[in-house]
Amino acid sequence: MNELVWIFISALLVNNFVLAYFLGLCPFLGVSGRLETALRLGLATLFVMLITALCSWLLNTYVLIYAPYLRLISFIVVIASTVQFIEMVIKRVSPGLFRALGIFLPLITTNCAILGLAIFATNKGYGLVEGMTYALGAGLGFTLALVLMAGLREETQIAPVPRLLRGTALNLIIAGILSMAFMGFAGLFSAA
Repeated sequence: MNELVWIFISALLVNNFVLAYFLGLCPFLGVSGRLETALRLGLATLFVMLITALCSWLLNTYVLIYAPYLRLISFIVVIASTVQFIEMVIKRVSPGLFRALGIFLPLITTNCAILGLAIFATNKGYGLVEGMTYALGAGLGFTLALVLMAGLREETQIAPVPRLLRGTALNLIIAGILSMAFMGFAGLFSAA
């Protein structure tokens, strides 16, 4: 049980996919303009990560034993299928959210954080429970990064920011500061 807590905290804070590994920067910078949209995309990505972790474990355990060279393409097929399913559900359940997410919803398919999750969990030799814990921590960490960035971007829209820093320049500065702040978590769980 203690190991699961470490896996979760590590994926959530210490080894955050966006702010430590720099995976998934496209949606991080592209969808983080509004808090509500960032939260919903983060939750959709979390769901895809959980399904991907389950499917990658199943594939590695039962299917790819004798054909490990098919691992990468198998992961890509699983991720694309899951995202297509989520896209259809969101389009039917919440057309407003579907329009708000725009092109970034199908881009979850090419989100390298999700593919990175499948590869990292496989390379670390995680079983089903560890892999799902890792996916939950990584997905919540991704959502946390999106929400933090969206909140800060909304605040900077009403703040008196010099013209030179408005837009992309300020967003990249904020992302860098967030990344440095999350690097502080690296020493949080080290033995004294």
